[in-house]
Amino acid sequence: MHKEDKIFVAGHKGLVGSALVRKLKSDGYTNVITLDKKFLDLRIQSRVNDFFNVAKPDYVFLAAAKVGGINYNKTFPADFIYDNTSIQNNVIYAAHKNKTKKLMFLGSACIYPKVTPQPIKEEYLLTDVLEATNEGYALAKIAGLKMCQMFKEQYGFNAVSVMPANLYGINDNFNLEQCHVIPAMIRKFHDAKLSGDDVVLFGDGTPTREFLYIDDLADSLLFLMNNYNDAQHINIGSGDEYTIEMLASIIANVVGYKGNIVWDVSKPNGTPRRKLDISKLDNLGWSASTSLAVGLERTYDWFLKNWITNA
Repeated sequence: MHKEDKIFVAGHKGLVGSALVRKLKSDGYTNVITLDKKFLDLRIQSRVNDFFNVAKPDYVFLAAAKVGGINYNKTFPADFIYDNTSIQNNVIYAAHKNKTKKLMFLGSACIYPKVTPQPIKEEYLLTDVLEATNEGYALAKIAGLKMCQMFKEQYGFNAVSVMPANLYGINDNFNLEQCHVIPAMIRKFHDAKLSGDDVVLFGDGTPTREFLYIDDLADSLLFLMNNYNDAQHINIGSGDEYTIEMLASIIANVVGYKGNIVWDVSKPNGTPRRKLDISKLDNLGWSASTSLAVGLERTYDWFLKNWITNA
C-alpha cells in the first residue's frame, strides 16, 4: 500500500477497526476511509454497493462483525450468522465489482473444530465438529474465508483471510451481556473490588486460550496487507497459552482484587484448548511484542479512564 491510497476500514469503531485506524494514521497513511453504521449499514447490499461505487477504495480491511462472548453467542445464534454473513457477502462482492486492489477479511480462531490437534494449523479447518456455543459465528466466518478463496480462484480477486487468537485491549466492550473473557473478567474483578463481593466465573478454569493484544494485531494486519497474498487463511497469535484460571489470577492482580473467586461449573467451559500454530506468520518475519501482563495493564487503565467515566 502507498501512503496516499484509499483505505476503507469497515468496522472502525470496534476493537479491531479502531486499532487499525490508529495504526494506519500513526504510520502516515493519509486517506483512511471510515463511515458510521447509521450512514452505512453493511447488512444492506444496495447501500454497500452505492458506497463502493462512489468511494472506490483501493484497499479494504473487513473488520466489521457482530461479536460477543459465549453466553451472547449461545443466546443469539441466528443474529450472529445472519448479520455476519450479510456484512461479509456485501463487502467482499462490492469490493470485487469495484476493482479493489486487495481485501483483508478478519475471522477468528473459533472457526476451528472444538477438539483438534494442538497447536492448531490452518489446514485443520473443517476436519471435525465446531464448538456448539459459537457455531453461528464460526460458520459465518468460515463462509467468509471460503468466499475470499473462491473469488480469488474464479475472478483473480486479491482477497486474503486472517484468523487471530482471542483479542483484547483498549476500546474493548465491557458489557457483561456481550463481552469476551478478558473484558468480562476485568469488569467483574473491578466491580467486586468496589463491592467486596466474590467473583463468579464460568466453568472450572481449566480451558486454555491464547491472547493477542489489539495493537499487536493491528501491526500484524498492516504487515500482512503488504506482504501476504496466499489463498489459504493465516493464523495470527502471540504464541503464549494460559488456562482461564491463570488468566483470572493475573487480572485479579492487575485490578487489585483480593477476594474469592468462585467457579460456576454449571456454566459451559467452551472449547477445552485453543492455541494457534503461527509458524507461517513467524516464517514471514512478524511476531507479537506485548506481553499479557503489560497488555492487561494498558487495557485496565483504558477501562478506568474511558468505560467507567462514560458508564
